[in-house]
Amino acid sequence: MGFVLDGPTLDGSLVRLEPLEQRHAAELAVAAEEGRESYGHTWVPRTSEVAGYVEAQLERRDSGRLAPYAQVSRQTGLAVGATAFWDPRLHPDSGELFAIEVGFTWLAASAQGTGINAEAKLLLFTHAFETWKVERVDLKTDARNLRSRAAIEATGAQFEGVLRNWSKSWAPGEDGRLRDSAMYSIIAPEWPETKSRLQARLRRV
Repeated sequence: MGFVLDGPTLDGSLVRLEPLEQRHAAELAVAAEEGRESYGHTWVPRTSEVAGYVEAQLERRDSGRLAPYAQVSRQTGLAVGATAFWDPRLHPDSGELFAIEVGFTWLAASAQGTGINAEAKLLLFTHAFETWKVERVDLKTDARNLRSRAAIEATGAQFEGVLRNWSKSWAPGEDGRLRDSAMYSIIAPEWPETKSRLQARLRRV
């Protein structure tokens, strides 16, 4: 049987990544409304949209293309954001997983800058490289989103360039438009150093 995308619960000291379910919706609705100034170039659901957002993520999960997570603060026990594995790519000869993307990530304003994002990335990358044995992890964001790009670069991911008109824009008010995407990656030979850097960042939190 070939690879089936199924993201398990991943536990850290600051965050627990739980497979997303509708039971997380109420807490995510609160988290998304804390302060929305940092969401300028991405789409984060409003309170009235959260149930539909979760349902859409679960439909993507059922298609086999996405493994969505709620980011749950270990300090409060509350869901403070979301993230996901998605777009698994299989080797054309062996049929084995060789690459996956980490994306669909957002955090409540109060959770930003706390180390939760760094630890979540550490948990996801570790699972991808050390359990699934991938050769590459992809990350991308709207090329205009300097805050998101800085956060990705802080993980140790390498910038590969900007692909023009690469995908739909998620920026508010840009329905039907395409965006330029800034592309980043980590490859397997870089993982030990990247892991050490992320661990060092977390020790400083």
